Amino acid sequence: MAHKFEWQEQRSTTPDGVYRTLRAAILDGTVPPGGQLREAHIASDLGISRSPLREALTKLEEEGLVIKIPYRGAFVVEVSPREVAEIDSVRLHVEPYAAELSAEALRGPERPQLLQTVEDLRRAMEKDDIPASIDAHLRFHRLFYELSGHGILQGLWSGWETKLRLYLSVDHRTYSDNPHQLVVEHERLAAVALEGDTDAFRQELAAHFPMGLRAQPGDAGEPTHRHV
Repeated sequence: MAHKFEWQEQRSTTPDGVYRTLRAAILDGTVPPGGQLREAHIASDLGISRSPLREALTKLEEEGLVIKIPYRGAFVVEVSPREVAEIDSVRLHVEPYAAELSAEALRGPERPQLLQTVEDLRRAMEKDDIPASIDAHLRFHRLFYELSGHGILQGLWSGWETKLRLYLSVDHRTYSDNPHQLVVEHERLAAVALEGDTDAFRQELAAHFPMGLRAQPGDAGEPTHRHV
């Protein structure tokens, strides 16, 4: 049965309001990877014209969440287990380095920002707000790259973030029975990052990656590992 689109907040027929509604539907999994975003269906559900809808779909396409296929329509982008495993295999090497480079800033003026991302993650997981929890989750890791002052590392993260966001739209739902688990994982990472212990950071990171790193090229199943 097709998903019924509903406003996530006060009704706003602007392209930005439509964008936020569609984005939430993608990230909370109600429109799954590979799912089609049918213009007529969405316009009818939300009571809007095609113009703001098309602008919203274009913004989602620019963000990498949607792909438009000529003569077929707009679809939610799919991320394969192989892609996630390959990203993680590189992150295992470069993210501890990013944490090392950002350690001074994190122990100084940026410390509250790091701790706030963990708190935001906690609140979102307790409310079962999947889009907000994904935003906080990614913001936590993005900080290491942004504060590293290293352009290549920052470029790597930018290239991964959308794929990770789409993967987490599935992964975060698996924490529903124990939402505190994901928070505890990030509290540990924050603690070792603030201590400046690169080896401990790498060990904490590796603890969440091993299943994904075993995925072989060409695997077609669902990712079987936790993603931090």
